[in-house]
Amino acid sequence: MTRATTVRAVLAAAVLLVSVFITLTMSPRLGLDLQGGTRMVLQAEDSATVEANRETTDRTLEVLRQRIDSLGVAEPVLTRSGEDRIIVELPDVQDPRQAAAVIGRTAQLSFHAVQGATSPGTEPESKPESETEPGSGRLTLPDEQGTQLDLGPARLSGAGVKDATASFEAQQAAGWTVKLDFHKDAGKDWTRLTGEAACHPAGDERRRVAIVLDEKVISSPQVDPSVGCQAGLPSGGTQITGSFTAKEARDLALLIKGGALPVPVEIVEQRTVGPTLGAAAIDASAQAALIGAAATALFITFVYRLFGALAAVALAAYGVISYAALVGLGVTLTLPGLAGFVLAIGMAVDANVLVFERAREECQDRPTRSLRSALTTGFQKAFSAVADSNITTLLAAGLLFFLGSGPVKGFGVTLAIGVVASMFSALVIARALTEIAAGSRFVSDYRGVNGIARPGSVRTWLTRKDPQLFRKPVRWLVVSTALVAVAVAGIVVRGVDLGVEFTGGRLVEYSTSRPVDVETARSTLADAGFGDAEVTTAGDGDISVRTGKLDNDGEHTLREALATEGGETTKVRDELIGPSLGDELRRNALIALGVAVFVQLAYLAMRFRWTFAVASVVGMVHDVVIVVGAFAWLGRPVDGIFLAALLTVIGYSVNDSVVVFDRVRELWAGNRKTPLATIARRAVLQTVPRTVNTGMGALFILVALAVLGGDSLADFALALLIGIVVGTWSSVFTAVPGALVLERTTGAPPPVPGKASRRARAPRRDPLDNGARV
Repeated sequence: MTRATTVRAVLAAAVLLVSVFITLTMSPRLGLDLQGGTRMVLQAEDSATVEANRETTDRTLEVLRQRIDSLGVAEPVLTRSGEDRIIVELPDVQDPRQAAAVIGRTAQLSFHAVQGATSPGTEPESKPESETEPGSGRLTLPDEQGTQLDLGPARLSGAGVKDATASFEAQQAAGWTVKLDFHKDAGKDWTRLTGEAACHPAGDERRRVAIVLDEKVISSPQVDPSVGCQAGLPSGGTQITGSFTAKEARDLALLIKGGALPVPVEIVEQRTVGPTLGAAAIDASAQAALIGAAATALFITFVYRLFGALAAVALAAYGVISYAALVGLGVTLTLPGLAGFVLAIGMAVDANVLVFERAREECQDRPTRSLRSALTTGFQKAFSAVADSNITTLLAAGLLFFLGSGPVKGFGVTLAIGVVASMFSALVIARALTEIAAGSRFVSDYRGVNGIARPGSVRTWLTRKDPQLFRKPVRWLVVSTALVAVAVAGIVVRGVDLGVEFTGGRLVEYSTSRPVDVETARSTLADAGFGDAEVTTAGDGDISVRTGKLDNDGEHTLREALATEGGETTKVRDELIGPSLGDELRRNALIALGVAVFVQLAYLAMRFRWTFAVASVVGMVHDVVIVVGAFAWLGRPVDGIFLAALLTVIGYSVNDSVVVFDRVRELWAGNRKTPLATIARRAVLQTVPRTVNTGMGALFILVALAVLGGDSLADFALALLIGIVVGTWSSVFTAVPGALVLERTTGAPPPVPGKASRRARAPRRDPLDNGARV
């Protein structure tokens, strides 16, 4: 075993040990679409006096955090998105009406005089009826330590606060303090309030002033003993001191200032997922992953024998490593992300297939060379295609993350992690295993065992038939144009069924205890005042209702109306998208597709001739149009998950074209006088086994997802199934003929062999091979 193989084996073992440790000791972080709950996106809006920007949105977020904490929701998550949006995630909340009502309130900040206190555990003294009756303005609230404070009416509102800042007072040894500044008239009220409190002796509870936000005391400081009775504190000279940490002081300042500068918020997106739907999605994805991975492992073992079995072991290692990376990095696993994780298992065999097919070619061209030498050359020659194809997939994943929304971002993250993990499993783990096996005399001597010493059946058949594919390349372009025309006809005639995510509105899916047919449900909802609702079936007898603008109270009324026919009615899924956000998401989807085309074109133009780059992008656009047209003819919805599938198809399509053109470039550089059509035919015939074997690995996974994934994943899998089939066609019969036609218009010479090509033709000799031949 060489030193390089030893290093790879040790590195692989170390990464696997760490991955197994993470897998056994840490749990995945599930998104709300898998664990159940409600997700809201709030849009901060300008008020008459305050602009909704990053600073005011942060203040509003802190106020909302305090409110949601009061609801008793377990582990809520609030984050700012962009400059003026707030994402609120409420696990296990199935009826968001109360949360929406609390979120929609304008912040109420007020300042009160403290009229007395009751220690924790002590029964409060009875009060006159006038002090406790509603409308008196008096409150009894616990302070920061739990002491019940009797508060007088509000003397000052948050609108009077001009500024609140946290600062560290080192000179007076006061530590972290919060300085308050009031507007002119409010400053006089503050001076009067603190002056009255100062008339009570130091240490008396009545010398305190309570600052209340949404009926919760956030601070109740004592007026300093140096302040005289009726003198009060000036507006700009007020400081709240205490044993604050830096974070506590900043949070307090943020709350006080936030109460003074509230910005109205609008719910532009709301999604609710029942716990049963998320659990079913996890179970279905796990089954699809196991069945698809097992089928893929059996397939590559059948095709590549021993080396295929070792690649299957590397595939299992890939699954552990990528899962550990998701868990260790704290990535939130969403439903599209889970689908991406499962899909990446099928795509992870691509690098191994490229290497093995290259090694087969080396064994076929030079039957006397050692198995290890052929394998080493296979890795060297396949590296360029492996790198280019994975970079194009990473570009698609990056676009999903930066231009996608909500759960679709999770798909981009898991896809990117899957690409990196698959590269490691193929170039480190699989290479270490196969090199160790290649060093065995038994494996080298029995050529039918290792799986690469003999050409595969597909390669043998193609070599025997030697079809003249590109004698007339234009005819293939005519066929591709006809397919695009059929797809465009579907888009024009049937129209694209844009999901609620792109149009705005509300889509709710219900499960009923008694079967309800669509006509009965539609009639019942029409009688209840929802005549414009679109009612369809979903899942196993569920009812899906799509409407225009519908608030939470309206949804509750709709559910009660449906319950009159269906009995106990449970909300399985709920999506609400505001019209402005729907327009934005639709616009972003078009931008994402446009950017995807441009980025792939730029990368391909940098790596290949411009003719190859343009032909690849034409094939990619061909695939996108056909997939969209197929969904139009089938009447399937086009939503955010479909967009994720479409961008994945773009990466897959370019991946296939890269492999073909990488081989064209290599063969053409070595045979510069040979006609390009002949070179292209050879390149396609040499890469078809890789394309078929890689496509089969992905198809096993996608068929399992389509059959087992239910409605939530079926459309995703269907789009990818169509995309992979069409992408395989376009990489051979659209991109290559297109490049041949474009090359006729340019007088550029054939590529010159580079260093990489020379190294490929003269690989480094195996240290165990002394070069002797008989």
